[in-house]
Amino acid sequence: MVRPRTPIITAATAHKAPDRRLSNAERSSYFARREAAKVLRSVLRGDARRRAIGSIKSLVYSPSVRNKKATFALVCQTLKHLHIIKDVLKTATVPNGKLKRQEELMYVITYDILFGQANYLVGDAEKLLMLRKDALQTALARILVRNKMKCVEDLVALYQMSGDVRKPRYVRVNTLKLDVESALHELGKNKEVTKDDMVRDLLVLPPGTDLHDHPLVMNGSVFMQGKASSMVAVALGPEPGWEVIDACAAPGNKTIHLAALMRGKGKIIACELDKERVKRLEDTVRLSGATILQRDFLKLKTSDPTYSKVRAILLDPSCSGSGTAAERLDHLLPSYKAGHAAATADLDRLAKLAAFQKKALSHALTFPAVERIVYSTCSIHQAENEDVIKSILPVASSFGFQLATPFPQWPRRGFPVFEGSECLLRMDPVEDKEGFFIAILVRKNVADCSERTISNLKFGSAKILRKNNTITNTRSKSEVLSISTRLSKIWFHNRLKLPYCKKFRSSKCT
Repeated sequence: MVRPRTPIITAATAHKAPDRRLSNAERSSYFARREAAKVLRSVLRGDARRRAIGSIKSLVYSPSVRNKKATFALVCQTLKHLHIIKDVLKTATVPNGKLKRQEELMYVITYDILFGQANYLVGDAEKLLMLRKDALQTALARILVRNKMKCVEDLVALYQMSGDVRKPRYVRVNTLKLDVESALHELGKNKEVTKDDMVRDLLVLPPGTDLHDHPLVMNGSVFMQGKASSMVAVALGPEPGWEVIDACAAPGNKTIHLAALMRGKGKIIACELDKERVKRLEDTVRLSGATILQRDFLKLKTSDPTYSKVRAILLDPSCSGSGTAAERLDHLLPSYKAGHAAATADLDRLAKLAAFQKKALSHALTFPAVERIVYSTCSIHQAENEDVIKSILPVASSFGFQLATPFPQWPRRGFPVFEGSECLLRMDPVEDKEGFFIAILVRKNVADCSERTISNLKFGSAKILRKNNTITNTRSKSEVLSISTRLSKIWFHNRLKLPYCKKFRSSKCT
């Protein structure tokens, strides 16, 4: 009996397209598996380090991924069945030495063999695993018997958690390229679109609306960005001509929003620690029409004259992401498998995150000319929100900063753990379909009240809190993108200006 020869697989040949001419379906499936494996690698490595490069959706829908729908489906389904796939490969003793550096691709192909499109499996890596198809199917049957399950769905249910969150699809108009009315007209041709009542350049569409291939999204005229995330830059309210720092900028949606609020006039320094996230930041910012100059942020000092004119800082640091876990599809990650509930916080990780957040906010306070600092997280945990603000208030006061109230008409405020927490803004995962937190610090006596007004916005007046505090100076180590928004066509956009008062006779927000 002549046994079929096992193809020799290397890291290079695993991603090499077959020599023969492929059908459209075969070609689409082949490249979708490679793109899915690349996304899966980033997701799993980030999950293992508890430092995600981005959410599953944001990684799949980045400009570098071509077949987005097929890739997204493959990534989600492979993650959904990952614990079964790993068990099958182990039980079947499938030799994976030749694919040692391509294990994510092996996971994706195994999913297709057992549960997906086995008819379109072409490629050297696919051939290797198809030779063991019978062994894989036998291993799956053994696992079902061992767990006393009748079908794969029952096995998946052991680990699967519900992540169904029906929330509107929000899109923010990039007013650097397009005005709101034009975007409303274009999107409204075949979809139901309304304006958001809180953020002027935000549009609201029905839940589940897919716009990833829409021309306005592809050319950067509109960005798919949540309501809470869109409120952050508005709360900061930078003015045209200012110099602004976006301290933890990737993926860049808030950076572009800042540029739009500044009408393309001024300078934005977009900082990001992770090199992979810097690439995503560059892709996003490039769509805005902004000019990008990359610099090294490792040696940045607040005493450096280069940063002496920075007047506003947006700080949206790394956090637990607990407020958007369902939307981010975190329930599909290995860290959320059976025995690890999504609502259960890793206390050690929270402590480390909070320590970093305090250092970052403390560092922001030391810039000599800064007038406004917005701190935001997509976390529901007090440790990352109210506790961080409370800890820095004494030193913030020593630098002349006070809490102000963003969006005073918003009903949900900070937890009452210190006097003045009513100045803080919270979003609730149930009521608002996501958890979020926003705090704003303003430096007093920068200008008279008469010089600071809110221009044609529905927020009402900002409220100010006076407190005392302490701070430690830290250095930030990350890479910097200096963005000079020189554009040939800029659309008018009203800006937020916070009112300042010379005297404060109460310790509460006024």
